[in-house]
Amino acid sequence: MNTPELPPEQKDELVSFEVVAALQRQVFALLVALIVVSGTLSAYLYRQTSIMGKDIDQLRPVVSSFNANFATYNNFLNQIGAYGQAHPEFRPLLAKYGLVGNPNATAPKR
Repeated sequence: MNTPELPPEQKDELVSFEVVAALQRQVFALLVALIVVSGTLSAYLYRQTSIMGKDIDQLRPVVSSFNANFATYNNFLNQIGAYGQAHPEFRPLLAKYGLVGNPNATAPKR
């Protein structure tokens, strides 16, 4: 029915307590959101790391095979370069794939 009126000092104090309580709730909600976002990001990064580790394990044999046969590949590229020097019509193909030669070279007209 009739609620007692509070003096103005107590009204200001009550309002300030309500404001502080609202700010505390907001800070708590933000902390919870921060924890959820951090956990999600950590899980995502862990998943990506495990996938990359599996990819690296699958590529190790390919890299070791390439390293074992590097001299053979290098010899092949040298032979192709020598062939391109002897046959000018082959130079644009070498330039197209960036193996050797001038990239602006064109085949001679017949």
